[in-house]
Amino acid sequence: MRAWVVERPGPIETSPLRSVERPDPEPGPGEVRLRVRACGVCRTDLHLAEGDLLPRRRSAVPGHEIVGSVDAVGAATARFAVGERIGVAWLRGTCGHCRFCRTGRENLCSDATFTGWDADGGYAEYAVVPESYAYALPPALDDLTAAPLLCAGIVGYRALKRAELPPAGRLGIYGFGASAHVVAQVAIAQGATVHVLTRSAAARELALELGAASAGPADGTPPEPLDAAVTFAPVGELVPVAMRALDAGGTLAVAGIHLTDIPALNYHAELFREKQLRSVTANTRADGEEFLRLAAALGVRPKVDPRPLSTADKTLADLAADRITGAAVLVPD
Repeated sequence: MRAWVVERPGPIETSPLRSVERPDPEPGPGEVRLRVRACGVCRTDLHLAEGDLLPRRRSAVPGHEIVGSVDAVGAATARFAVGERIGVAWLRGTCGHCRFCRTGRENLCSDATFTGWDADGGYAEYAVVPESYAYALPPALDDLTAAPLLCAGIVGYRALKRAELPPAGRLGIYGFGASAHVVAQVAIAQGATVHVLTRSAAARELALELGAASAGPADGTPPEPLDAAVTFAPVGELVPVAMRALDAGGTLAVAGIHLTDIPALNYHAELFREKQLRSVTANTRADGEEFLRLAAALGVRPKVDPRPLSTADKTLADLAADRITGAAVLVPD
């Protein structure tokens, strides 16, 4: 099969991705193989390619927003049949017996494994996944729509829950890429007032098209105090900015696997009056199932920029340079 691998992590300008030919993977016990129909391009893929996340295996195939059709099954599988359409997300495996797994917080499992990091992902023609960590996809979500929802959507949804936005509340979103523009749609559909703050003029236009009440520069001030906020841009300097924008009792959730250093916070201006600062770590399978049902019911539709699989390296470079509005999705050539 044709696949892209991270050969030597480094700045995207050094072309860390390389196109290779590999044998088609074979599913083991409890696993299914899928022929990839679409794979979303996530900023985490960029962090892996550039080495912000240290490689866990040599020449890994990135990509963890995979939609495909099951074309082979391993022994002891019963959940999916050949021909079924399924989705694969970031979380690939957990131990199942630690205190986090036993209390519904499997996203915090210290032995968790991840698609495209611990095992090969979807920048390829085929991928293999443990069937218990795959998702049945609602028919209302076509391949291109579903792909970015499998990480940008699911993790963004967990970030929204962590931000504790009250009903009909005021939400600030900092950065407006693949995940943020999905979360905005969910929040608006549920009655929230959404204010978007991002450096990209094109992203600000998209935010207003999707129904945001305002859209301004990333370091700007929203027109009203916020009940909750989520930072999607991997920029630590935005944390104090967002904390200052919160009303008393407000919560900021930082939705990123990588973040530059956060400057010192001023207690009175940025933390006092019971403001909360929270991080977000991956997601549970329950988050994914809940979100996919909700996205189908609410008519959430990411703005998709489809790209041929053969352009994966150029697509990651475009993501790094903010030349993608919405979500890029790789499709077979």
